Amino acid sequence: MDITSLLLLLLLTAFGWFWFDSLRALEIARNAGRRACDNANVQFLDDTVAGIALALVRNMSGRRQLRRTYRFEFSETGDTRLEGQVVLLGDKIESVTMEPFRMLH
Repeated sequence: MDITSLLLLLLLTAFGWFWFDSLRALEIARNAGRRACDNANVQFLDDTVAGIALALVRNMSGRRQLRRTYRFEFSETGDTRLEGQVVLLGDKIESVTMEPFRMLH
């Protein structure tokens, strides 16, 4: 096996890892958004989240990890669309935020 084939194999392996890791993170973010909406008694719209940012950062112990930011939409009445965000550091939820909304009884 020559060096070019080895580099190509390593590149494909890295891409495969990133792809599957991203799918797992997307599922974690979607569940976190759905849970936040359930807890706030609002509708989680479209049953999905969308990635909006990706960065390589250091965690509390100094190791580099991917920080992924996802956005989702929710509605308190069904007539409006408000935005929320889920931030993951690695596969751990770092924060979940939601735009201010009116609490209806």
